[in-house]
Amino acid sequence: MPRGSEELTNSRKNEIISACARLYETMSFKEITLKEIGKETSFTRTSIYNYFQTKEEIFLALFQREYEAWIKDLEMMYRQNERMSVDEFAGAIAHTLEKRERLLKLLAMNHYDMEAASRMENLIDFKKAYRDALRAVSCCLEKFFPKMTVSDIQEFIYAFFPFLFGVYPYTVVTEKQKEAMDAAGVNYLRLSIYEIVDLMVKKLLYGVRIEDPLTEDL
Repeated sequence: MPRGSEELTNSRKNEIISACARLYETMSFKEITLKEIGKETSFTRTSIYNYFQTKEEIFLALFQREYEAWIKDLEMMYRQNERMSVDEFAGAIAHTLEKRERLLKLLAMNHYDMEAASRMENLIDFKKAYRDALRAVSCCLEKFFPKMTVSDIQEFIYAFFPFLFGVYPYTVVTEKQKEAMDAAGVNYLRLSIYEIVDLMVKKLLYGVRIEDPLTEDL
């Protein structure tokens, strides 16, 4: 790590992560190299190695940043609402994720290779962000649906988070994929990110309804 202030170090890291994010808008993980990322920064490509040893570490840091941004959305939803019905909660969660397409795209990647090629300290920081995302969703469930048991909340988490891994590939489909599915006669219901998340959350929450069926509260 080069000498300098912590502020400079963090600034350089953020610049590298942002460069990776820009490239990821139009290029695949496989296409993006450290050389390409270096071209997008204001310092030399070799300087990247002072902050990240592999491309996978950069993507893991981007992944962490995306989780942290989503957590802020969840925390705002928690603070700004005293009560929420199932439908309101489902819609709110869906809104937080429809603007986090990059997070959903990263969730669809091969995490094993990304994590295996990252140093332990980087992986721990990422896992902390993942932990905080789990906690943020759990806190919202505890607040808005106090009749849910610990088991109910755990079951929601265990179903909802794995579900997120498939949202991007299901909702963001290329023209080539659409053509192939049409030719293969696949009965494919095209849903937006909002629609599929909203539907899933409602399915999960209405499945544990234990209160007055005339209300929308659990």
